[in-house]
Amino acid sequence: MSDERTLLEDLAEAHGVSTQWWDWRGERRTVPTSSLRAVLSAMGEEIGDEATLAASLERSRTLPWRRTLPPTVVQRAGAATRVLVHLSHGSAVILSVRCEGGARHLLEQVEHTVEPREIDGQWIGEAAFEVPADLPLGWHELIAEPEVAPMLPGSERAVLVTVPTRLDLPGAVGHEPRGGLLTQVYQVRSRGSQGIGDLGDLVTLGTWAAREHGHDFVLVNPLHAAEPVAPMEPSPYLPTSRRFVNPIYIDLRDLPDAEALPDEARTQIAELVARGQVLNDTDGIDRDAVWDLKRRALRIAFRHLGPHHGTPVAALREEEGQALEDFATWCSIAAVHGTQWERDWPAELHDPRGAAVDAFQRAHEEEIAFTIWLQWLVRHQLAGAREALRAAGMGIGLVGDLAVGIHPEGADSWALQDVLARGIEVGAPPDQFNQLGQNWSQPPWWPDRLAEVGYAPFRDMLRAVLRDAGGLRVDHIIGLFRLWWVPEGHAPGDGAYVRYDHEALIGILVLEAARAGATVIGEDLGVVEPWVREHLVERGVLGTSVMWFEWRDGYPLPPQEYRELCLASVTTHDIPPTAGYLALEHVAIRERLSLLTRPVEEEAAAEEGRILAVRAALHERGLLETPFAPVDAVVAAMHEWLALTPARLHGYALTDLVGDVRAINQPGTDEEYPNWRLPLAGPDRIPLVLEDVVGGDRALPDG
Repeated sequence: MSDERTLLEDLAEAHGVSTQWWDWRGERRTVPTSSLRAVLSAMGEEIGDEATLAASLERSRTLPWRRTLPPTVVQRAGAATRVLVHLSHGSAVILSVRCEGGARHLLEQVEHTVEPREIDGQWIGEAAFEVPADLPLGWHELIAEPEVAPMLPGSERAVLVTVPTRLDLPGAVGHEPRGGLLTQVYQVRSRGSQGIGDLGDLVTLGTWAAREHGHDFVLVNPLHAAEPVAPMEPSPYLPTSRRFVNPIYIDLRDLPDAEALPDEARTQIAELVARGQVLNDTDGIDRDAVWDLKRRALRIAFRHLGPHHGTPVAALREEEGQALEDFATWCSIAAVHGTQWERDWPAELHDPRGAAVDAFQRAHEEEIAFTIWLQWLVRHQLAGAREALRAAGMGIGLVGDLAVGIHPEGADSWALQDVLARGIEVGAPPDQFNQLGQNWSQPPWWPDRLAEVGYAPFRDMLRAVLRDAGGLRVDHIIGLFRLWWVPEGHAPGDGAYVRYDHEALIGILVLEAARAGATVIGEDLGVVEPWVREHLVERGVLGTSVMWFEWRDGYPLPPQEYRELCLASVTTHDIPPTAGYLALEHVAIRERLSLLTRPVEEEAAAEEGRILAVRAALHERGLLETPFAPVDAVVAAMHEWLALTPARLHGYALTDLVGDVRAINQPGTDEEYPNWRLPLAGPDRIPLVLEDVVGGDRALPDG
């Protein structure tokens, strides 16, 4: 190995970057040198020649000695925590904590003997203080004050977060399994909606599931904000912002104070609603067409019902502060210059705090006010949906979904530039279902910068998505432990794993969930280190078990051996509905799109073998009369298998209920397949409306 490669690997290790990894076939792979260079460069390291690399390595290893306090300290409640303080050798310091509620406590210095180190010609010493175990949960502040000598520059204060050791499961989860629906809101169109399922349709569906079948929750796709103008990204997992909500889900039939609308405005809105209902007849979801009609209707409503007429948006502006102003500003600029801010906007608008942006805000106050009103309105309806589901008898109610990341040119990437790694895209290495690997085109959190700002963007995002939810599914929760970074211009398989401070991220997640009274479900599918699942169980975070992925020694895992602390389901949105899977829909799609790395005959045979093993297991359990039973019988039997598991939550996909066969998403593709654009359909692939579901005799498993 060359000296340069050795230095690169040492520098990578100092930043939690993998240099080797195991692939899905069990083979050890080495991260290319070019990938290591790109990843480390994105982390702000200088990576020129060997001398530059050596200097970068020395700076990284001595960084804690260059600041008085670590930027963020995370403490588990009930456990004393040691904080290391660095200061000029021979000087003394007073360390205190100011709690979230205002109380202040002096911290006790404890014995800690470490030799001083020379840093940039100055001798630096290290002292230790103990944060007491009895601090209340919350966001506190560490304050270092010198007794004589000045502090090291810019590091006299730090964030201290006291988090629960474990997230207590709400009483609704209890010890008995609870059932619930899994659905994509936009798929479920009613006769009265405008080409896309909305929050009113969600209430109708959830109320039916609760009252008729005793279901305890509805888990939906991410409702994060998308682009405000065409083209709107169809994937709910590639939002422009994870903190704000997509107003396309607003139910135009339930506008607050609609009775105050003038007759002319009411007529105009009704005409737009009727035009939108025509879009229900198409076998596809055209978000651009839907939003064009909805936006026009909402602009009419805004003129008569907006903040100038008493709508209480001031509280929202105060609560969300600068983040809401940034989001609304980005939407307004995007309406003028397009949604690709880094590529198409004038350079002077790239800085959210620049003078040009300030001038733009003053010139577009009405447009910004409209965007903020839309956020108030969609949140008002979300809160109403939450209350309606609880009133129908759901103990958990609405379970939201948190996407892995954001669009690289979206509102969050513009507003949060200082905490995102540029020139990097998140993805996944090759696996059985995506044998070329995946690139999700999302910029990742920059771990060091996130810690330096006290994890505030992460915390505020969690608070927003938990506000109206009784639970939260965290997509690819493994990303809070490590993420697969793919440098721009590199193939997905040439990425590298980057580790995150999971103690901080998981701790903050359980703190904010505890404060919201919410259950957390971690989507922990794929390649997962065993200790990660152990850590999630320890922290009270439910895992995810999908029947198609639960195997042992070549056979389906017996239902009684499923995890208790998990959401168990038969299928997931990244594979076809069960009827489609049994018909090898997933193999046909990947063969058609050239995504296979082995002959289609070999792939089909392997999948047929898995399906036969499932059929045999169902027959042996007495759930199928014969292994060769028809598809609908197999689907029903698989759900009976699910009911035999000890999993706390059982999820039933609405697509399985209606016999849909079409995949809603084919991972690893973009325009090659109509991802996230197919409405709910029956076995014949003909679209269904919500009334067909709640008014029919569907054999929905009871909760």
